[in-house]
Amino acid sequence: MTRSRTTSTRSADGEDGAGLLSTLAGVTAFLVLLLFAVHVVLNLYAASTVTAVAFDAAREVAGADAGPEAQAAAEARARGVLGRAGHPDVLRLSWAYPSTDEDGEPDLVELRVRAESPSAFLPGVELPLASVDRTIRVRLERPQ
Repeated sequence: MTRSRTTSTRSADGEDGAGLLSTLAGVTAFLVLLLFAVHVVLNLYAASTVTAVAFDAAREVAGADAGPEAQAAAEARARGVLGRAGHPDVLRLSWAYPSTDEDGEPDLVELRVRAESPSAFLPGVELPLASVDRTIRVRLERPQ
């Protein structure tokens, strides 16, 4: 009767745990890059959403002859669409009505929108793409 010998799976060279630090460093680097990628994607989404809502608001005011009622209604609608991101502490809107042809009457609706990023995960640390600052210009619609 022959007996099989059991062999050990342990290495006799003393290399136990040798890959632990490199694995930990690799996983940490991967997680940091993943976190940065998520930050960039969220900020690009926020920038495109805020820009689209600001353009719609400026176009709405331009179509309503730039009255204060139209401005207030467009601003309320924009804040409502953005939800928590439309809070006055996060989203700041500045309206202007410049004249481009020296006749003194406004020709453009100019809306400057500034918003903070929704992905501010490190308080006090300024990261790239952490805010949105856009100026939207729309020509006033007037009968010729």
